[in-house]
Amino acid sequence: MGYGAGFRAAGATRMTDRRRFLALSAAALAALATAPAHAAAAKGPRFRDRLAIDGAGGLGVYWFDEGDPRAKDDLAALRASGLDAIVLTVAPSGRFWLDDAAREKTGQAIARCKAMVARHADHLLLVQEGADLERARRGGRTGIVMTFQGTESLGEDVDRIAFFRELGVRVIQLTHNRRNLVGDGATEPGNAGLSRFGHAVVERLNAERVVVDLAHGSQRTMAEGIRASKAPVLISHTGCRALADLPRNTGDAELRALADRGGVAGIILWPYLRTDTQPMAVDVIRHLEHAIDVCGEDHVGIGTDAGVAPIDRSGDFEKENRAMIAGMVADGIFEKGRPPDLYTFIPDLNRADRFDVIADLLAQRGHGEARIAKILGGNMARVMREVWG
Repeated sequence: MGYGAGFRAAGATRMTDRRRFLALSAAALAALATAPAHAAAAKGPRFRDRLAIDGAGGLGVYWFDEGDPRAKDDLAALRASGLDAIVLTVAPSGRFWLDDAAREKTGQAIARCKAMVARHADHLLLVQEGADLERARRGGRTGIVMTFQGTESLGEDVDRIAFFRELGVRVIQLTHNRRNLVGDGATEPGNAGLSRFGHAVVERLNAERVVVDLAHGSQRTMAEGIRASKAPVLISHTGCRALADLPRNTGDAELRALADRGGVAGIILWPYLRTDTQPMAVDVIRHLEHAIDVCGEDHVGIGTDAGVAPIDRSGDFEKENRAMIAGMVADGIFEKGRPPDLYTFIPDLNRADRFDVIADLLAQRGHGEARIAKILGGNMARVMREVWG
């Protein structure tokens, strides 16, 4: 099932606006962060002493200005989440930033992220090396790993990789949904792979010890990116195409190739887990288990592509969400025929401690503690440490 023609510029803007909309909508009361929302919510303490990493997450406080009273609730949700690290997008999410202004715009986004970390230093830690992941966990803080969703900020200059690494970026996703100078994104019908420039970018990312992320890539971009990289790569937030044949998901062949090279695929908490109705927690588990069967337990993680705080599903939110989903269908992000009240989150995981719930559901399915620890964050941490040193 396809998404039709590729992303339009309006669609890229809509995706960025969606992230802001959901982040602001997630500024719920701190009490909601731990309110029971699932029959399997109770989580054994055996999991909280293991690294938990969201390979593609979001924080409302990134969008809040200094002094915004909503920050307190968002940080309370973060504390309740148990997350030790979040890979946080700072730019450009599919925008065609290919000129010299891209460097300045991206620099401003990085500065905003650093200011957020400094402002909330008792909650957050900027991750610059592998040891910072454990440092954040021991200190009761959440590590922030800065990433790009797309390489548009590089323009045509691979030297900008070193520049952005110096500023603290540690993961770079090659494409968003559209085609860029590096290769095709997931919604491009041509399914082209890496360009010559794309190969040069992967080579330079390896040299600069920046993690290559292939999420949002076309099938060929993912396959060729896996082959091109000399270091393990991430597909930070994706589903299994064998279970839901959608362009944003990853096929079994690419999952096996990823595992053969030591990489990790993070299962997304998005409507890509089904092609018909709203996916629920059971669908997340189905995709996790399929990925384990294909990749092995050492190559599967979680990348929610969601904010940490639960969404306050008020009447205003429901109205605005329907409009947003209709726009995303028009832009080809979701195929026609999906429910108009589709959510870009998993309703029965709409709680801050969703990693706890997923861990408990896996345990109920017979998965052992060591395997669950790898999925919650151990596998992501391994790739990061190996690449960063």
